[in-house]
Amino acid sequence: MTAWRHYTLLVLFLSAVVGLCVRVVYLGVSDRDFLQEQGDARSIRTETIPAMRGVIYDRQGEPLAVSTPVFAVWTDPSKAQLDADALAELAGLIDVPAARLTERMRTHRDKEFVYLKRRVSWAVAEQVRNARLNHIYLQPEYRRYYPAAETTAHIVGVTNIDDEGIEGSEYAFQEVLKGEHGSKVVLRDRQGTNIRDLSYNGAPEYGQDLNLSIDLRLQFLAYRELKSAVTSHQAKSGSLVMLDVASGEILAIVNQPSYNPNDIREQLSGMRNRAITDAYEPGSTMKPFTALAALETGRYSGRSEIETAPGFFHIGKKLVQDPVNRGAITLAEALQKSSQVAFAKIALDLEEQAVFDVIRRAGVGDFLGTGLPGETMGYLASAQLRYPVVRASLAYGYGLSLTPLQLAHAYLTLATLGEKLPLSVIAQTDRGRNPGRERVFDRRIAREVLAMMEGVTTEGGTATTAAVRGYRVAGKTGTARIVGPQGYNDERHVAWFAGVVPVSDPKLVMVVVVNEPKAGLSGGGAVAAPVFSRVAARSLRLLGVLPDQRMAARDSGRVKAAG
Repeated sequence: MTAWRHYTLLVLFLSAVVGLCVRVVYLGVSDRDFLQEQGDARSIRTETIPAMRGVIYDRQGEPLAVSTPVFAVWTDPSKAQLDADALAELAGLIDVPAARLTERMRTHRDKEFVYLKRRVSWAVAEQVRNARLNHIYLQPEYRRYYPAAETTAHIVGVTNIDDEGIEGSEYAFQEVLKGEHGSKVVLRDRQGTNIRDLSYNGAPEYGQDLNLSIDLRLQFLAYRELKSAVTSHQAKSGSLVMLDVASGEILAIVNQPSYNPNDIREQLSGMRNRAITDAYEPGSTMKPFTALAALETGRYSGRSEIETAPGFFHIGKKLVQDPVNRGAITLAEALQKSSQVAFAKIALDLEEQAVFDVIRRAGVGDFLGTGLPGETMGYLASAQLRYPVVRASLAYGYGLSLTPLQLAHAYLTLATLGEKLPLSVIAQTDRGRNPGRERVFDRRIAREVLAMMEGVTTEGGTATTAAVRGYRVAGKTGTARIVGPQGYNDERHVAWFAGVVPVSDPKLVMVVVVNEPKAGLSGGGAVAAPVFSRVAARSLRLLGVLPDQRMAARDSGRVKAAG
């Protein structure tokens, strides 16, 4: 009986072995392709090789935006089965609450891919890797780092978590900077760890580098002085724009409030590039263009007298007045003293379209096309010019609106002695040879207006605080009232100063605007002009521009001696 059981078990065992061998042979021959496909599906994956964005530099080669390698932590919720201890360990490593991880995996349990944490550092990624948690994976990626932080935030911009530009130059030049991702085929073990690379489908193509026109040194000076002014005057906001006269390049563009692009959480209110998005009435900064319109007629010169007594007059129901009765003053004095009465009377003496035409030729109302997102065109219309009050208001800067960048562009036409240049946020390789130059004003007349504007910053002018020691400065203040629910509000102002320096050979155009100062002072000469002076003084020295004030005094002395 025992022998029978022995042989029975032996026969069954041998039958099983033979059956298994037959099955193995059958599967290896008949279903080989199917089994290979199923095995590959569980162990072979195609991985993306992220492309690094191009570096953004300033005009001197200083890096403003660079990409640093980081990792994303992800999982397959349909397979991952982490106990409480494993979840707690992972939560501690990636600094995410365990409850949030649990909820995220629960709500996405039917998916095969979900991020648990983006942009973790190499050190954290190494700790996650060493923890060897089942179905917890690491994916290489890049994140942007901005060395100058809030100083250059508005012009450089920022990227989102997927490394795509969403503001500033990062957005405007996304196609240039982004690059193209590559991919490779890898073999993984059952824990999801890469064992080896099997093949490469394509290498990543890194994005192109970008050289902006801004100078980080000047940008820093402008940002520091503007921030100080906005803070000390308890202003709502402020902007500063600096242009290179030779090329039309933007050398600096700063705003307050600003934001730190390295961590934009709870900083959305500071992300607006107010220098190109916020349009204001420019006030008296338009008076140089009214003076230019008068000079173009040939009936006016800087010495032409305008009667302003008794210091006010009516245009219909509109009262135009000066702070004091200045009596008969010349056109040059009217600009120096910023006489509303004088410029209103000049505007009414000119052709209906005269002042509007000059302002339009200067580029006000143009779309500047810098490429930066959010650029506003402002407002300039001729439909109401048949009304005298509209023409008078336009002469001293009301009834139109423009951005600080547009005002800087308009003043550039004076600094170039009548040539309009396109602006650029990209560094030009052939500076001073801008192919888009267009003559819009007579050279002699533009030079005469600059000479009259120089009186604004000298003794007796409205902006002596804009003077720069050793340099001749031409400029104009503006103090515009802000429109409220009940019309113009005498308690709310925008303080402007726009200037050109040095007058003998213009190098820089700068516009400073401080919106709604509340600390007592509100005039452009008291609030905005000092910012111009401090920034211009340091910028000219950094750029190696020689002083021209002594030269002017010497030449003046020679003329007197010859006489």
